[in-house]
Amino acid sequence: MTGRGGAKKSRAAGPAPPTTTLVLDNGADTIKAGFVSDDKSDGKPRIIPNCLARDRHRKIYVGSELEKCKDFSELAFRRPVEKGFIVNWEAQKEIWDREFFDDKAAQKCDPSETRLILTEQPNSLPSLQTHCDQIVFEEYGFASYYRGLAPVFNAYRDIQSIFRTPQSTIDSPAQVILLIDSGYSHTTVTPILQGRPLHPAIRRLDVGGKLMTNYLTRLLSVRHFDMRNEPYIVNEMKEAVCYTSLDFKGDLEKTWKGTRGEKREDYLSGAGIAKDYVLPDSHTRFHGVVRDYEPGVSARARKGIISTEDVLTLRNERFVVPELLFNPSDIGIRQPGIADLVKQSLLAVPIGLWPGLLANIVVVGGNSLSEGFCQRLQTEILKRFPDECRVRVARPEDPIISTWLGAANFAKHEHASRLEVTKQEYEEHGAAWVARKFAAGLGLDP
Repeated sequence: MTGRGGAKKSRAAGPAPPTTTLVLDNGADTIKAGFVSDDKSDGKPRIIPNCLARDRHRKIYVGSELEKCKDFSELAFRRPVEKGFIVNWEAQKEIWDREFFDDKAAQKCDPSETRLILTEQPNSLPSLQTHCDQIVFEEYGFASYYRGLAPVFNAYRDIQSIFRTPQSTIDSPAQVILLIDSGYSHTTVTPILQGRPLHPAIRRLDVGGKLMTNYLTRLLSVRHFDMRNEPYIVNEMKEAVCYTSLDFKGDLEKTWKGTRGEKREDYLSGAGIAKDYVLPDSHTRFHGVVRDYEPGVSARARKGIISTEDVLTLRNERFVVPELLFNPSDIGIRQPGIADLVKQSLLAVPIGLWPGLLANIVVVGGNSLSEGFCQRLQTEILKRFPDECRVRVARPEDPIISTWLGAANFAKHEHASRLEVTKQEYEEHGAAWVARKFAAGLGLDP
C-alpha cells in the first residue's frame, strides 16, 4: 500500500498534464496531423506529403512544400517510411521540424507542453519502436506520448454510422470489428475486440499503392511511353482511371485486341472501358486529364499526325492493377489475396467471433477509394464462408483520414490517460519499460 501511495504522490508532484494533444497518423505517403484539446479540436487533419522531393531543376521540396511544385516531370522522392515503418529518422525529422517546430511552421507546437499520439503499423521491429520512443522524448521532449496501432484507433469511431444501417437483430456490437487497412506500403487485416487487437490473427499483404503504381509504370513503359522516371504522374493516373473489376474475366475479354488481323468490335469501340488520358505538359497543364475514349485520336497517332497533346489510351491497365490486391500471384507474389487473408485471420480466432467480425468489416486507406473495391471484396469474402454468415463491408466517407479521426476520439477517451507515458516516467524507467507498457496495451478490464 505504501508503494502505491508513494507512486501516486510522486506523479501528483510532477508537472501538470498537457491540455493539448498532437495526433499524428504518420503514413508512408502522407502525414495526417491535427490538434486535440479539452475544449476544442481540429475537425479534420492537415494532410502533408511525407517525403522529400527533388525536381529536374534540382530544387528540393520538404513535406507540404510539394504543393508549390508546378513541374512534376522526373520528380524524385526520398521517403522516411519503408514497408510501413519509419526507417529514416534523418528525413522524418526534417519533415516534422518544418511542419510542427520551425518558427514558420503551419502547425507550430511546443513539445514540452504537448502530448503526442503517434500511429504505427502492426508487427513493427522492437529496435524501430525503441528508436522512435527515444526520438520523441530525447530529441523533441514531448510532455507525454502514446504509440498505438493505426488500425485499432478506428475502433474509437462510430462504426454503425459507417454502415448507415439501423442496429439489426444480429449480434454485431461495434466493439467487434474486422479492420482492413490498404495503404501506400501494404495491406493489413486486423480483428479488434473491445478496442484491443487480436495479435495472433493479424495478417499482412505486401501489396499497396506504391507497388500498384510501379506495376502500372511497367505496363505503360512497355505499351506506350517510357514512364519509369515519372512516379508522381503515374500515381495520379492510377488514382484517376483505375477501378476494381466486378467481372475480371469478362472485362479482360472485352479489352482483348484479338489475333493478328482480327478486328474485334469491343476493342475498336472501347467497350465502355477504354479511357484516354492526356499527360501534363508542365506549361499549360500541370495535371493529367481523363477523357472518354476517342478511336480517332489513337488512329491519328499511328499515322504520325502531329498533335499538341500526349494521349495514352488505357484499356485493361485500368483494372489489372487493382486486381493485384485480390490476386497478387498475377505478378509472381507468393502471398494470398485480400479475401484469403480475411479467411486466414478468422481461422485464428474463436468461431464464436465470426458473426460479429464478418458483419463489421471496415475498410480504410487510399486503395479503398478504388471504384468497386468494397463490392468486390464483399463478393469474394461471401464465396469463402458458409451461406448463413452475414457479410457487411463498409468504407467511411473519409477512408484516408479515418484513422486520424479515431485517434482524435481516443485522445479524449480515458484510455489515453491510462496508456500514455510521461517524459518523467521515461527518464525514471527507461525505454525498455516504455516498450513493455505499450506492448501490454489495455490488458484485461478488471
